[in-house]
Amino acid sequence: MTETMKFSLPVDSEHKSTALPIISVAKPHMRAFHLSWLQFFTCFVSSFAAPPLLPVIRDNLGLTATQIGNAGIASVSGAVFARVAMGTACDLFGPRLASASLTLLTAPAVFCSALADGPTSFLLVRFFTGFSLATFVSTQYWMSSMFSSPVVGRANGVAAGWGNLGGGAVQLIMPLVYDLIRRIGATGFTAWRIAFFIPGMMQTLAAFAVMTLGQDLPDGNFRELEKEGDKHKDEFSKVLYHGVTNYRGWITALCYGYCFGVELTIDNIIAQYFYDRFDLNLHTAGLIAASFGLANFFSRPVGGMLSDVMGKRFGMRGRLWAWWTMQTLGGVFCILLGVMSSLGPSIVVMIVFSIFVQASCGLCFGIVPFISRRSLGVISGMTGAGGNVGAVLTQLIFFKGSRYSTHLGITYMGIMIVCCTLAIVLTYFPMWGGMFCGPRPHYSEEEYYLAEWDDDEKKNGHHENSVKFAENSRGERRRRVRAVTTPTEASPDHI
Repeated sequence: MTETMKFSLPVDSEHKSTALPIISVAKPHMRAFHLSWLQFFTCFVSSFAAPPLLPVIRDNLGLTATQIGNAGIASVSGAVFARVAMGTACDLFGPRLASASLTLLTAPAVFCSALADGPTSFLLVRFFTGFSLATFVSTQYWMSSMFSSPVVGRANGVAAGWGNLGGGAVQLIMPLVYDLIRRIGATGFTAWRIAFFIPGMMQTLAAFAVMTLGQDLPDGNFRELEKEGDKHKDEFSKVLYHGVTNYRGWITALCYGYCFGVELTIDNIIAQYFYDRFDLNLHTAGLIAASFGLANFFSRPVGGMLSDVMGKRFGMRGRLWAWWTMQTLGGVFCILLGVMSSLGPSIVVMIVFSIFVQASCGLCFGIVPFISRRSLGVISGMTGAGGNVGAVLTQLIFFKGSRYSTHLGITYMGIMIVCCTLAIVLTYFPMWGGMFCGPRPHYSEEEYYLAEWDDDEKKNGHHENSVKFAENSRGERRRRVRAVTTPTEASPDHI
């Protein structure tokens, strides 16, 4: 009782908050919450600062459709490796140091965007700026480390959704900054270059805020807790092994590729799509495109909240059904967007599509924290990287060059969403079940999570946090299933 009294919010046995008061800045839980989404927001703004100004940049640098497509692919491909590495870095060094370091390292690429003088340099700055999108993984890791299972879906959904909001906000910010600079007296080809200093400064300031004000875990930072002996310093090889050998992480990576990956793709193409297809001006196309990303303010958080509600009512099986349903409907509306030929209906369908696809992202990360306790960062990194892989593949197949018209590419992308989402059916937790199968009789949460630790590690007490997590995650059972208690000394043979 004395230990929990030091926190402003109600906490569980791991000192994770069991509440999410959005307007609070209580340390450490809510401070970490606000720092994480603000940092991710600035990285999103930086990574997608170019698309709203592409009509101007295209004329200045003489870019072809293929070169624009290649740059768009580069902007999301760099984060594939970075997201996997970020997950491992969070497991070993903590989300605060890992995310702030990456944000600072990629900030120079944002400033260098102003120096691009051709297709190659433009592609390179977009590629290196895109590495910053790996801060998504640290955001989800941080939230999963600070918030308990009853609210972790909501925390992940709101933090990521408000961070992704940068993809919509930048569609407004960059054209406004560009117009302001032009009014001051700069030429169009100079104004877009100066405009890139705004996202560069935002990203730099966010990194310093995270480094100086943030805290890795409810009880302190990784390095301090390891020195005091309150946290086991894990081995890289074992953390990586238990992450990559858990097939559920590969399923979330695939399916996340066709919710968040689709969102990244739309961020790259939608402004130019409306500009060219409906003969709009740059500002109007930017406003319409912004509505897609701005829906993240509520749509992804709604997905996280829906995951928690379904988990409370129906357990993990409810979370899985909700994810599959929302993402499949997102695919259907994506197909409809591609076949629309008039402006008004296209805008309406795009907004509905954005709500479903972004809510699916929140639903996905309502499940990710339960896949592995020991290798949470690796699983988060794999899933996050899957989102970027999906974006790369989708843009390579449907939006590179002139093989498909943009509206036809959007239709085919919707079909791919529906097909890939079927993989969710294969997700099964032995203690909770899957979409169509019930749990294994007498199989407990302790058996599942303690299988990640060998006998020697258990003797040294390294598994204790996994025991606490197992106890706190029993709410993922359907209410009618009685709790099964397994001694903490049990040594299961498999997951």
